Amino acid sequence: MSRDPYEVLGVKRDAPQKDIQNAYRKLAKKLHPDLNPGDKQAEDKFKEVSAAYGIVGDEEKRARFDRGEIDSSGTEQAPRNYYRDYAANEGQRGPYRNAGGFADFGDADDIFSNFFSRRSRGQSQMQGQDRHYSMEADFLDAINGAKKQISLPDGPALDVQIPPGTRDGQTLRLKGKGEPGINGGKPGDALIAVHVRPHRFYTRDGDDIRLELPISLTEAVLGSKIRVPTPSGPVTVTLQPNSNTGKVLRLKGKGAPVRGKENGDAYVTLKVVLPDAADPELTRFASEWEAGKTQDPRKTMGG
Repeated sequence: MSRDPYEVLGVKRDAPQKDIQNAYRKLAKKLHPDLNPGDKQAEDKFKEVSAAYGIVGDEEKRARFDRGEIDSSGTEQAPRNYYRDYAANEGQRGPYRNAGGFADFGDADDIFSNFFSRRSRGQSQMQGQDRHYSMEADFLDAINGAKKQISLPDGPALDVQIPPGTRDGQTLRLKGKGEPGINGGKPGDALIAVHVRPHRFYTRDGDDIRLELPISLTEAVLGSKIRVPTPSGPVTVTLQPNSNTGKVLRLKGKGAPVRGKENGDAYVTLKVVLPDAADPELTRFASEWEAGKTQDPRKTMGG
């Protein structure tokens, strides 16, 4: 005879159904054959736990078990009657005898129904739980999309497709890559939080990309065609003469991809940069440049 189902699940006889369900989930997750390949002892315990839950996890069957109508394996218990209750009077059939004098075990359909119900008892399907992971992604991989492989601490490596436009902290869902289902139930999903590494000169602002672009004094004064890097590749921009530090250029559609919408934009802020080494010619020009002596670039600051 099977062990007491309450004992198998480790719960008291008066435990609420919710506690019984939680106890079963915890044990099933621990003992599931998919998580213990080749472990016959774990497999046997899993079957025992599932059978026990098939009895007390169902409120109606639990009540019948508590009343002694079925045993711990779900088998019907014979009524506790005395011999005289089964003794038939002369000319009459007893409740367990048919007209031919043979034992009457009931309808064949009931026998097979009981057989298969016991086979399937405790086999209720449950979806596996989700697994939670995290991964780091390069800025450009998050913007442009990329396929990466991550190694899991508790399982095989997973191939992860990073969609274009992925944001820092966004969670990716991999269907069916979580905990195995129970009794044929669907597996859970893998939920992967993506942490985007900072870029050395790009920053993200919503769906837009911002960039500070150094330009030379000559380019700023005379204007020029310059190459501007963007996440999707460099583009050529015409710089107008007298382009000052702080001027912002807008490059439409060169920001982050947005699903179902137009891409964000790239905003390029110009920054005039002098040569690293002092240039005698530039020094002489500046010292003789009269307009430069009267210019006050800080007058709007109240200084």
